[in-house]
Amino acid sequence: MRETSASPSPVPRPLVDSLPSYSRAASASIRWRASSNEAPIPPSPLAVRAAADAAAKAHLYPSLGGEGLIEALADHVGIAPDRVAVGPGSLALLERLLLAYTGAGTEVVHAWRSYEAYPIVVTIAGARSVAVPLDAFQRHDVDAMLRSITGRTRVLIICDPNNPTGTILDPAEVERLVRSVPSDVLVVIDEAYREFDENAPDTLGLLTLPNVALLRTFSKAYGLAGLRAGYLLAAPQICRTIQKVALPFALSRIAEAAATAALADDDHLRSVVQTVRTRREQLAAKLSTVADVPQSRANFLWIPIGARAASVAAACAKAGLSVRSFPGEGVRVTVGDPNVDDILLKSLHPTP
Repeated sequence: MRETSASPSPVPRPLVDSLPSYSRAASASIRWRASSNEAPIPPSPLAVRAAADAAAKAHLYPSLGGEGLIEALADHVGIAPDRVAVGPGSLALLERLLLAYTGAGTEVVHAWRSYEAYPIVVTIAGARSVAVPLDAFQRHDVDAMLRSITGRTRVLIICDPNNPTGTILDPAEVERLVRSVPSDVLVVIDEAYREFDENAPDTLGLLTLPNVALLRTFSKAYGLAGLRAGYLLAAPQICRTIQKVALPFALSRIAEAAATAALADDDHLRSVVQTVRTRREQLAAKLSTVADVPQSRANFLWIPIGARAASVAAACAKAGLSVRSFPGEGVRVTVGDPNVDDILLKSLHPTP
């Protein structure tokens, strides 16, 4: 037995101390949530009933890999089941990809500012995050991302629409980026907000390339953020590989049942999406006199107000509204709740 003169505490890996914290605004004083890009309408009644039925069997383990949802997605998308993988949210699936395809001494290229979880999961996987600044239009800088690829690059992530700016790449630019990446680099296209883009491109054609993976989620347009369900579309080899690093029974029985039912309720999905699109354009018009708000194709708006971000977010919180602040850069506000508009505008124009 090892002898020690003191009683030291367990020491985490050095990289853990370097991890940034994932921030989520929430407190007892918040009445209106516009910080987490949640749906403004509850899930499909079909999904709610399916979840309740599944909860009655919560004493039983779920399916090992979400096979029922995989079959439903394959039929819905029009793709072979062996090209579909599911998990407890698209971020969990991204983590599996990074665990399987990266590690110490490797790099992952992604845009910045983009989804704040990217550098966290990249670091957890042991890789180095290579953050490429957005262009002057708050979009992915395709040429700069291509220049950032080195012999150490194993994964390149595209967030389209981008979080938190809501901007998109022209489909031709997405294809140029994807096809210019070396074939041994995995290209992950994070499409968490694609349903809110009225002109969303058909990216399934990119799956003819063996190094492309599409990430999608039930957390946003389908309104199942509290249950965690997401899916990946990719070559069969990629789907088999990430299953090897997946925890067994990771997708709960309740989440699988709700997601499968939600997928079948097209009318509810259209209602949610149309509500968001309408309210997004209404709020964008109001904000046009305050800041240079980029056109959003997601369920949120980006307000680039620089140094005022923290104070505006604090003013919103004081009034009972949570927004997502990126200090020194801007504020992201989820659209959909009509109560948000007046509070946000007053916080941007404080009275003396």
